[in-house]
Amino acid sequence: MSPIFRRTAKQAARSAAKAPGDRLVTLVGKPGCHLCEDAEAVVAQVCGELGVAWEKKDITEDEALHREYWEQIPVVLVDGEQHTFWKVDAGRLRRALTE
Repeated sequence: MSPIFRRTAKQAARSAAKAPGDRLVTLVGKPGCHLCEDAEAVVAQVCGELGVAWEKKDITEDEALHREYWEQIPVVLVDGEQHTFWKVDAGRLRRALTE
């Protein structure tokens, strides 16, 4: 597994203390991005199943998000920590929200 996707012990401990209903998933993308549309479908499905709140943020409306993520969209954040980018795996997101 790529080190970019490994959770540190600190991240695991921080997320272990939260129930799924206390989590927040943020999808960072932009209009007209087909990968963003695919990611939104996965995020909506997984979050809906688990009762997890989620939100969308548009990089075209936020300069700081644009600078940080423009090459990686769609980007999924879990509780403000980058979870993944480009392709969202439903099983991996589900595990991150329930472990």
